[in-house]
Amino acid sequence: MDFDVIVLGAGIVGVSCAIHLQDRSRRVALVDRRGPGEGTSFGNAGLIERSSVVPYAFPRNFGTVLRYARNQSTDLYWDYKAMADFVPWLARYWHESSPTRLAAAARDMLPLIRLCIDEHEALLARAGADAAALVHDGGWIEAYRTPNEFMLAAKRAENLASAQDLRLDTLDRAALLEREPALSDAFCGGLHWRDPKSVTNPGALTKAYAALFTKGGGRILVGDATTARAQSDGWIVQTSDGPISAREIVVALGAWSDIVFAPLGYRIPLRAKRGYHMHYEATRSAALGQPVLDREQGYVIAPMQRGLRLTTGVELAKREAPPTGIQLARAEAYAREAFGLGRPLDAEPWLGLRPCTPDMRPVIGPAPRHRGLWFAFGHAHHGLTLGPVTGRLLAEMMTNQTPVADPQPYRATRF
Repeated sequence: MDFDVIVLGAGIVGVSCAIHLQDRSRRVALVDRRGPGEGTSFGNAGLIERSSVVPYAFPRNFGTVLRYARNQSTDLYWDYKAMADFVPWLARYWHESSPTRLAAAARDMLPLIRLCIDEHEALLARAGADAAALVHDGGWIEAYRTPNEFMLAAKRAENLASAQDLRLDTLDRAALLEREPALSDAFCGGLHWRDPKSVTNPGALTKAYAALFTKGGGRILVGDATTARAQSDGWIVQTSDGPISAREIVVALGAWSDIVFAPLGYRIPLRAKRGYHMHYEATRSAALGQPVLDREQGYVIAPMQRGLRLTTGVELAKREAPPTGIQLARAEAYAREAFGLGRPLDAEPWLGLRPCTPDMRPVIGPAPRHRGLWFAFGHAHHGLTLGPVTGRLLAEMMTNQTPVADPQPYRATRF
C-alpha cells in the first residue's frame, strides 16, 4: 500500500482528520480537486462557535413558516425548481425539530461543542504564530432591531447561558453602541456571546493546518474522489500523480460526500444549504471588533483580513445551480447603513455549500457495509467549529483508542 489512509476532502474537517491520523502514526494522503481550504472552509463567517449548544432547527413558529413560504425573507430563499428534491428532506427536518427531538440533538452535539475551542487551540499551538494571529477572542454579538424580539431573545439566552455555563452580556442600545461603535442605531440591543472565537481568514487557517500536516510528512494530492474504488485489500484513488492505494479511506467531502457514498449504496439524507459572501470596504472610523449577527434579518457581518465580510443565511437550491445573488442583495440593503458598508471588494459573490442532515448531527464513523471506509461529513453550519474535534474523534475510532466523545449519535446506521 502507498499509504495507510486516504482522506478525501481538504476542507477543515478533512485536514483535521489527516492531522490526527498522522499523529497516531498513520501514513496519510489528503486528496482534493482543489487546494486545502478552498471550498466551504474558505467562505464561512469565521466563528468557532462554542456558544451554539442548540442546533439550527426547522422553525415551529407559524408566523416564521408563513414568512418563509412567501419567499421574501432575507434569511431564507428557496428556488421552486429544487423543491421536489427538498420536500422529503424538509419534512424529516421538521419532524426532527420537535422540542423533544431538538433537545436530544442538543444533548448529542454538546460533547463536541464543548471541546471545539480546546481542539482548535491544540492545533494552533503547533501551527505557529501566523496561524494563531488569525484567531481572536471576543466572541460575537447577536443584534436585534425590535424591542419585543430582543426582550424575548434575552430571556431565552440568559436561561441557556446559565444552564450551560456560558458567558453572556445583555446589552441595551447604549451599551451595544458603546461596545461596538461601528454600528448604527438600527439596533435596539444585543446579546454578546463571549466564549466563541472568531477567525479573520478561515481559508488561511485551514491552509495553516494543512501545512502542519505536510510538515509532519503528509502528502496533499490533486485527485478525483469519484475514482475511489474498493479492491481486495483496501482502496484506490486516481490522482494527478497516478493511482494511490491505502487500506482505509475517509470521506470528508462536505456537501459533495454523496459522490462517493451514494454509488456504494448508502442512502444518507445529506443536503446542501447554500450560502453567499461578499467583502466590502469599511467606511466608518471605528473598526468592527467582532462578528455581528443581524438576528431578525439573518445575515452576519464579520471583520476579515479583506474588509467586512457579509455572509448570508440559507438558500435552498440545486447544488449545481448557478448563483442567484438574491439573498445577498436583500441582506446588503439592510447591512449597508447598519454597518457602514462601502464599495464591494470582490468581483462577484462567493457561493458555498453547508452539508446538512435532517437530524442536525454529523456522520462520523465507519461505513457499515464496506471494510476500511469511514465517514466524516454533515457538520451543517459548524464545519469550522467542529473540524478539529471531529478529526480527533474519528482518528481515535480508527486506531482503537478510547474516543473523546461517545460516537453513537453520529453513526451512519441511524438512517
